[in-house]
Amino acid sequence: MTVKVRFAPSPTGRLHVGNVRTALVNWLFARKHGGVFVLRIDDTDLERSTIENEEAIETDLTWLGLPWGERYNQSKRFDSYERAAATLKAAGRLYPCYETQEELDRRRKVQLSRGQPPIYDRAALDLTDEDKAKLEAEGRKPHWRFKLEGKRVVWEDLVRGHCEVDTASLSDPVLIREDGLFLYTLPSVVDDIEMAITHVVRGEDHVTNSGAQIEIFEALGATPPTFAHMSLLIGADGQALSKRLGSLSVGQMRDEGYEPIAITSHLGRIGTSDPVELVGSLDELAGGFAFEKLGRAPARYDTADLDRLNAQAVHALDYAAAQPRLATLGADLGEAFWLAVRENLNRFDDARGWAETLTGTVEGPRLDEAFKAAAIVAFEEVVPAGSEPDTQSWSAFTNAVKEATGAKGGALFKPLRQALTGRDAGPDMAALLPLIGRDRILERLRGG
Repeated sequence: MTVKVRFAPSPTGRLHVGNVRTALVNWLFARKHGGVFVLRIDDTDLERSTIENEEAIETDLTWLGLPWGERYNQSKRFDSYERAAATLKAAGRLYPCYETQEELDRRRKVQLSRGQPPIYDRAALDLTDEDKAKLEAEGRKPHWRFKLEGKRVVWEDLVRGHCEVDTASLSDPVLIREDGLFLYTLPSVVDDIEMAITHVVRGEDHVTNSGAQIEIFEALGATPPTFAHMSLLIGADGQALSKRLGSLSVGQMRDEGYEPIAITSHLGRIGTSDPVELVGSLDELAGGFAFEKLGRAPARYDTADLDRLNAQAVHALDYAAAQPRLATLGADLGEAFWLAVRENLNRFDDARGWAETLTGTVEGPRLDEAFKAAAIVAFEEVVPAGSEPDTQSWSAFTNAVKEATGAKGGALFKPLRQALTGRDAGPDMAALLPLIGRDRILERLRGG
């Protein structure tokens, strides 16, 4: 069997970390088993879906390194859904209902007041053809519900193990709205059948839906796929991320300077038995993937972990990989510059600040006049006119200042670093001096 999975985002908004984790786990599973990752755009809601969001989804997945093998738009597959609906209607499994939302809400309140479960009472099944004609003459249009068998649906979940859903405890789900719009459930099942999806991997909030969907698979004469329901994400504070996902969009994270491999390393490891560590590639992450490693407890999304992995990803970039991006930033000062500063970067774009520090104007502290004079003399002796500092110059320079002033430790190194870079900390000064250059060093010392 060829593994075939699908990621079905709705283009009514931008991808956030919850979406990406679902896409990533599907992609890793397919990659490990030489399978197919399908991108299926859930755009049946024609009013809210936009081409802009659809293109953004593709951009985000591509940027993250998650290419798809097949791609579909549900908005172009309405004929398939109509055929499936006709099959279910002919079998008596899809029936018309005419209640308004207000009427349904009143019934639920009555049921709750009587201590009854607030599920649909199937009153529409008692309507005669005459009743239906009268309601339609009043201007009402039916919505269509799938008639559940009211049985115990059982499956073996790749994450949760043995699962059971008693569909007698559920309302018959609405599959088609009054305006003829197909809701998520029917198109999803039809697509999974026609696209030969073997595994449905999604969040645990869909567990109950799976009970109803398995009945729809069976009603359409199909074998349900294998299911895997992952735990949901929570923040570092233990609270659900659901209300904060808008601020965790992939586009925003890209704009804030996060590396794709840091994001995928983080989302691919949280909620598993593996340590949350940076991986060298997505293939490495896929090689270690197994559903058995996914825990039942909520996966903790901690931006501190992501920041740590992101810094590691930047530090691991060699100059060949960094050079085009440095050029885009206007910060390509050569390989020596990159090797000097990369260990001090949390985000790649921080390199621009260091390029400006080395080539622009800095605001250092006012040096003690005697200390300043000694420093200028010492530097001119160590790096005489006509020469440039090298990686040995910093040691010789600071030793000379130490001998002339008696300063040592922080009293020696800190004011010199501040005068030359305008910063309290940073890369090894031995590597920075050649990049700053003799003339600029003397200018900064004199200005200090």
